Amino acid sequence: MSRLTRKPTMLVVDDMPADLQLISALLREHTHVRIATNGAQALEITDRSLPDLILLDVVMPGMSGHEVCRRLKDNPKTCDVPDFH
Repeated sequence: MSRLTRKPTMLVVDDMPADLQLISALLREHTHVRIATNGAQALEITDRSLPDLILLDVVMPGMSGHEVCRRLKDNPKTCDVPDFH
């Protein structure tokens, strides 16, 4: 299946379970939703499989969304994945 005919994959990164549940429920019909509960997990997931889009919480314990975004943009493998934060 080509990238144009399949549902896009979105990675949602947030440390709040209620937010993850709500966002996933809203997007599930139109995208394959993957979730991460912290920045390190988000980086591990993107290293294994690139999403089409990343929805990234800015305020998280340990590693902020800004730091995750910086690391993604510094990595040649993930630098072109669009993100919203």
